[in-house]
Amino acid sequence: MEKELIEPVRSFNRTVTQRIGALSDEYLSRDRPLGASRVLWEINAGIDVRTIREKLDLDAGYLSRLLRQLESENLVRVRPAPYDHRVRFVELTKLGRGELAELNRRSDELAWSMLEPLSDEQRERLIEAMTTVEKLLTEALVDIRVEDPESRAALYCMNAYYAELDTRFDAGFHPEVSLTVASDDLNGQSGLLLVAYLRNEPVGCGAILFQSQTLAMVKRMWVAPEARGLGIGRRILADLEDRARSRGIKSLRLDTNRRLDEAINLYQTSGFHEVSAFTKEPYAHHWFEKPLTKSTPTPRKSAKAKRK
Repeated sequence: MEKELIEPVRSFNRTVTQRIGALSDEYLSRDRPLGASRVLWEINAGIDVRTIREKLDLDAGYLSRLLRQLESENLVRVRPAPYDHRVRFVELTKLGRGELAELNRRSDELAWSMLEPLSDEQRERLIEAMTTVEKLLTEALVDIRVEDPESRAALYCMNAYYAELDTRFDAGFHPEVSLTVASDDLNGQSGLLLVAYLRNEPVGCGAILFQSQTLAMVKRMWVAPEARGLGIGRRILADLEDRARSRGIKSLRLDTNRRLDEAINLYQTSGFHEVSAFTKEPYAHHWFEKPLTKSTPTPRKSAKAKRK
């Protein structure tokens, strides 16, 4: 660890936890700590317990204790989910909805108490800095994994990817017309699929198809609209490049449609250069290639591993 980098982060954490009242057992002058109120915010209109645990990255036992506390206050109701009785579902009671409204009011007051002593210029700087910090911390939560192409997450990404192409291409998109990549081609020695997760929800994907001992194709690059701007596409592409290098691949290729401006920009700024057509993909207008030189692969650690 780089000591000169770690200390400013720890100092920032100490200041923030004190300023927002996270150290108090009665957050926002209510009879519960921040953790219980944060769970109350997450429940809102109703949610299954597993989703809360995954989104907030909470230990199952700790979450159970928080829910029991909220139940004892008659703020929430935990019951079997109407769509699957094996799933625990939690929702706010009438009293809980009133408490959530009060928490929102007090949270607004806390936020204003941070801004009120500052000048307009200082407020603008603080908000801009907070926005940057939130964005960077969210980027650090993204976890990229090798995924079974037939898994729920993979199929979700593929369906969302196809649906977006259908809205953006001039004549729509029909998978049966495109040069398809079979699932078996991405689940073994011939290729692989990466899926990016944010708070345990799939938000992007990218695949690589090994065509020979020295040549590979990048396929199925997609990032969910709500997750764009977090550098996910660039991370997926870099990860695919690292894996290609480790296989001895000397050159990466890909094709894309003229309507995918963001993708074209990503490829051009990642070292790909446009070349003559090398596929008969009916939806392709641009073909790119990138020679791979030897480099030290980027370490791939899960988001949870990084937080330990």
